[in-house]
Amino acid sequence: MATNESIGIFSSASLAVEYVDSLLPENPLQETFKNAWNYMLNNYTKFQIATWGSLIVHEVLYFLFCLPGFLFQFIPYMKKYKIQKDKPETWENQWKCFKVLLFNHFCIQLPLICGTYYFTEYFNIPYDWERMPRWYLLLARCFSCAVIEDTWHYFLHRLLHHKRIYKYIHKVHHEFQAPFGMEAEYAHPLETLILGTGFFIGIMLLCDHVILLWAWVTIHLIETTDVHSGYDIPLNPLNLIPFYAGSQHHDFHHMNFIGNYASTFTWWDRIFGTDSQFIAYNKKMKKIEKKTE
Repeated sequence: MATNESIGIFSSASLAVEYVDSLLPENPLQETFKNAWNYMLNNYTKFQIATWGSLIVHEVLYFLFCLPGFLFQFIPYMKKYKIQKDKPETWENQWKCFKVLLFNHFCIQLPLICGTYYFTEYFNIPYDWERMPRWYLLLARCFSCAVIEDTWHYFLHRLLHHKRIYKYIHKVHHEFQAPFGMEAEYAHPLETLILGTGFFIGIMLLCDHVILLWAWVTIHLIETTDVHSGYDIPLNPLNLIPFYAGSQHHDFHHMNFIGNYASTFTWWDRIFGTDSQFIAYNKKMKKIEKKTE
């Protein structure tokens, strides 16, 4: 009975979204995107699309999303938004981070990316334009992937902070106490595999078109570079998302090496009380701000 009611609710919600979608003006870029997608299908093999296409999407988007935070260090006006103002970025740290990223991306992540082709073939995941899901269905699946990844990340990340194993794996990621965007994927190879598994679980459960791979990569990279940016920018649209953790939440974790273990949302930290020090710190800072006004 409860199952039927749930199905009815989701069906009604889907119909409501479809109705709203029908009222929206036609996307002027849709035809261009369609032509580009079909050109890709006609000129490249599925292996090339799933492997090299995915690698290009990841590399271009990762460094593109890191670019604003990288440029902020040269803009005096943006320094007031830096969370840990006493720990500026250095060329030495950024160069070291970049070299480790290249190793992780091409020696750890690329072999995993190669497996996406065999995954799509084994499960008959479509590539064609005609079966590409509507934007709201794609967005819903990406949100579900984010919830799954956040859950995996919270518990495994918390485990990596256990005193018996922290110094062997996760300590590498905490080498920079004040994070910066490019540092998001700076990690021990084992951590890349352990925490990276959470990214693929949602894909394995929910993927109904290869476009989900790239859409989820895009959203995940936006989130992870944002929380590692080291800047708390006003009017950041991501902060409008309910329960979104944000840069302050994760920056506190890097500053204190404890608490705030979730990657995207705040609910697991709130449920298990691992954000208590962060909450106390925020209250303390607000009192200080009131006294200085």
